[in-house]
Amino acid sequence: MSEPLLSQLAHRLARNVSDSEKKRARMHLLDWLACVAGARDTEAGHVGSAISMKGWERATYPGNALEMDDVHRTALLHPGPVIWPAAMSMGSAAMDQRLDAAVRGYEAMIAIGAAFDAHHYAHWHPTATMGVFGAAAAFGSLIGFAPVEYTNALGNAGSVSGGLWHMRHDDVLTKQWHVYHAVRTGRDAALHVHYGATGPQGILEGPQGLFAAMADAPGELASNGAGWLIDQVSFKPFAACRHAHPAIDAAMELRAAGKLEAPFKVETFSDALTFCDRPEPKTEHEAKFSLQHAMAVVADGRAARPEDFTEVAIAELADLRAQVSVAEDPAITARYPAHFGARVNGHELVDTLGDPERPVSEDQIIDKMHTLAKWGGVSEAHAAKAVELALHGDDAASIDTMVEEWLA
Repeated sequence: MSEPLLSQLAHRLARNVSDSEKKRARMHLLDWLACVAGARDTEAGHVGSAISMKGWERATYPGNALEMDDVHRTALLHPGPVIWPAAMSMGSAAMDQRLDAAVRGYEAMIAIGAAFDAHHYAHWHPTATMGVFGAAAAFGSLIGFAPVEYTNALGNAGSVSGGLWHMRHDDVLTKQWHVYHAVRTGRDAALHVHYGATGPQGILEGPQGLFAAMADAPGELASNGAGWLIDQVSFKPFAACRHAHPAIDAAMELRAAGKLEAPFKVETFSDALTFCDRPEPKTEHEAKFSLQHAMAVVADGRAARPEDFTEVAIAELADLRAQVSVAEDPAITARYPAHFGARVNGHELVDTLGDPERPVSEDQIIDKMHTLAKWGGVSEAHAAKAVELALHGDDAASIDTMVEEWLA
């Protein structure tokens, strides 16, 4: 009998985390802090502030509210908003322990998420369904789990995995609730195992497990060989759904070359149309999920920042949106999700800014921190402090205090 998949993954999680991976994790920590700072004064931020006195728990709500959270392409999920609150949730943990926890949390969430298929993504919100695994691994790392404990915690977390996409049809905060639920559920799964609970090792591949319930053709768990999967995670430079980023990126390249002219023809992969074919957005949320609005933003000379997707911007860009047409290109769909691509007025990009093939720099993540902090009403001094603490500091408690102050 082959070793259960969760047991195989648990042995990977028990490896030592290298200094290079911790350095990479610091970049993702800063990126997440930027997203939290930028969304502190949103509806999601206000709910987060009301639900708890603890910074890590408050931060579950604003972490993905701006649609600028990090993303793994083939797993089709956003690890940062789930993993960082879980990694911060033991106040006594030192910075090195938190960085280790984050790397392990990203590993579990992505490895399992990449095994699910298009059927799963059509119905289920992977950040929620896989987030419980990531949070369990991250908190288990903080506790100091051995492989058998990781296996039990992942099994119990997976036994209550869920989160349906139906919330996309309404302007609601269910995505944020999904993140909160994933963090708390995964964290509790690890905590209960610490006190003696056991869990089903075959929750993925078993006859009544997640593959049987949630996928038509599940694949293998993702792996980065001797490395860690956090190295494959993309950053998001634009304040819109990730499916709109390739078109934004291509349009910006055309604009920089002086060649972006109406009418605007966008050709992209099928999921981009499923999520973002929205010619007449009415709300900020809808604008962030609108290829038409994204094109109008770029055509108007804007930088695709949060202010470009507000109701004021929606009204200002109506005429430009009307000049945008969108269509699927089967060849671009065939390369997806390994490559998020788009073609705008004949100019094609196979990979998008922020992906590992076209990485953003540390300076660009620092600039993102300052930009989003300003948008969220966080002082320049606090933004600079966040950069220093995340990229170079060892004072984990100061990060906790800072986030609590932002979300007070």
